[in-house]
Amino acid sequence: MILPRWSWASWLTAALAGSGTVAALELDIGDQGTSSSSGSIKNAARTVAYNMMSYYHGNESGQIPGKLPGTWWEGGAMFMTLIQYWYWTGDTSYNDVTAQGMLWQKGHDDYFPSNDSNYLGNDDQVFWGLAAMTAAELKFPEQDDQPSWLSLAQGVFNTQVPRWDTTTCKGGLRWQIWPYLAGYTTKNAISNGGLFQLAARLGRYTQNETYIQWAEKIWDWSATTPLLKLTEWTIADTTSIEAQCQDHGDIQWTYNYGTYLSGAAYMYNLTNGHEKWKSAIDGYLRTTFSKFFPAEYGGQVMSEISCEPTMNCDRNQDCFKGFLSSWLTFIATIVPYTSSEIMPKIQQSALAAARQCVGGDSGSQCGRRWHQNTWDGSTSLESDMSALSVISSTMIAFHQGAEPLTSHSGGTSKSNPTAGTGTHKGTPNQPKPITTGDRAGASILTILFLGTWISGVAWMIYGG
Repeated sequence: MILPRWSWASWLTAALAGSGTVAALELDIGDQGTSSSSGSIKNAARTVAYNMMSYYHGNESGQIPGKLPGTWWEGGAMFMTLIQYWYWTGDTSYNDVTAQGMLWQKGHDDYFPSNDSNYLGNDDQVFWGLAAMTAAELKFPEQDDQPSWLSLAQGVFNTQVPRWDTTTCKGGLRWQIWPYLAGYTTKNAISNGGLFQLAARLGRYTQNETYIQWAEKIWDWSATTPLLKLTEWTIADTTSIEAQCQDHGDIQWTYNYGTYLSGAAYMYNLTNGHEKWKSAIDGYLRTTFSKFFPAEYGGQVMSEISCEPTMNCDRNQDCFKGFLSSWLTFIATIVPYTSSEIMPKIQQSALAAARQCVGGDSGSQCGRRWHQNTWDGSTSLESDMSALSVISSTMIAFHQGAEPLTSHSGGTSKSNPTAGTGTHKGTPNQPKPITTGDRAGASILTILFLGTWISGVAWMIYGG
């Protein structure tokens, strides 16, 4: 059964009525361009993409493809953003570098490369899996001598599911994989929400019951903890095994809501609108809109409320709005009744983001405070990434019938259900007890690699 789509003609009329011009990037959300002109949206997105990629050197001689300085997971997030940029604008400028980085970092077809695996969290790995899943759903070009994008997403799923920990809290993924890392005793929203979203998308793409059942299982387990409060429709950032996952760290982040919302939307589409998923979408959309599109900024512009007011967002946090932007946009395609609420917020956030893209040496690098009419003085790859995501997402107005593909609706990426299972990596279903040596190692590595743990907030952010 194909769910009905909203009226693109009526929606486009509304989009054009809300269009405007922003001096910084001359962004007119009603101008997609013609065959002889790329148009305002594409020009603005192209500028931001160029600025973002000026930070990346992995394709240069002597550098590591797919690797950004000081972080591993953000490479996957950046390539996911570039795949979406290509899909919405048609610009192939970064396709080769995207494919190179995505394939170089594939590890054993599971995005668990040995050079980085000793300090990774489940959330780090799953972002690469979500990037590969995005490539499969959007039909990003594949290479004949390389694993398919779908199989790489399956490889991530296959290596994460054995880490499902029933020895504490009756289930759930730990944040970090290894006992010598301090985050090993934490179960968090982005790790579990990330695997939930990946399972839901794999289930929709392949119709394989294993993925569908795991998506249900992860959602239902999350709802037994403060990670998903289905009566309040809120999402806690973390919970700990010491408290049997009944305590909660309540810092509110856009991407936590985005990942669970997106997974629920895929399940809604997959189940032809089952009430369980409709209720989840309606509840969490209301909270997302009220929290992250604050009334004091007009209720239409996205804000990372836990760090923007004090301008203390770190590089990880500056990414988060981009994820929510793209996930909301695709939700509007697979859950059509949400489009009339979602798309005006994407449009207005894009216009606001463009006003922030006036900084740096180029004069067009982006700040983080989209709600602020003047540049906030900050620049980063991550802020460019978020701006690129929301600006390119406005092209949805000109893509009638656009939605992520499946193997039954034109997707061609080949399945490999056993991908990533050839070698053992990650902790088993029954994690070994933490020894004195493990604790000593954890202390040393915490000091060396995670010195910001004591300050609190930085340890609430998940990046490699």
